[in-house]
Amino acid sequence: MTKTLHGTVHGRTIELNEDLGVAEGQQVEIQVKLIPPARKWGEGIIRSAGGWVEHPEMDAIMENIHRDRKLERRSQAGTE
Repeated sequence: MTKTLHGTVHGRTIELNEDLGVAEGQQVEIQVKLIPPARKWGEGIIRSAGGWVEHPEMDAIMENIHRDRKLERRSQAGTE
């Protein structure tokens, strides 16, 4: 049987998040894979967009994008 479970290390004990489903005293082989801590919300965008922070024209670029998104895209009645 091969099964993947998650748990938390407490000294020499690993507390599993669910029942393993084997008999008490049964010997098992354990492979440990460390799980990195969860990142805080928003860190991804800061890392990906952070390269633009010092760009001298970034404010103007973002203002143009914002203004362009606000433009009316539908053709007006009678102007076709």
